[in-house]
Amino acid sequence: MTDNVINFKAAKKRAGYAAKEIKAAENRKKFGRKKIEKRLDGFEKNKQSKHLDDHKLDDA
Repeated sequence: MTDNVINFKAAKKRAGYAAKEIKAAENRKKFGRKKIEKRLDGFEKNKQSKHLDDHKLDDA
């Protein structure tokens, strides 16, 4: 019978730690890059945007 006893306080703490770890992993992915990687992504984004704008048809 004691196998099924749940300590809610400990379970709540474990759930909180799990949620914090998920958030930390997202932040590491989002912000944990070097400056040059961020700049290269910006250049690539601008290049793609310019390429699309250059190939737009005029509405006139």
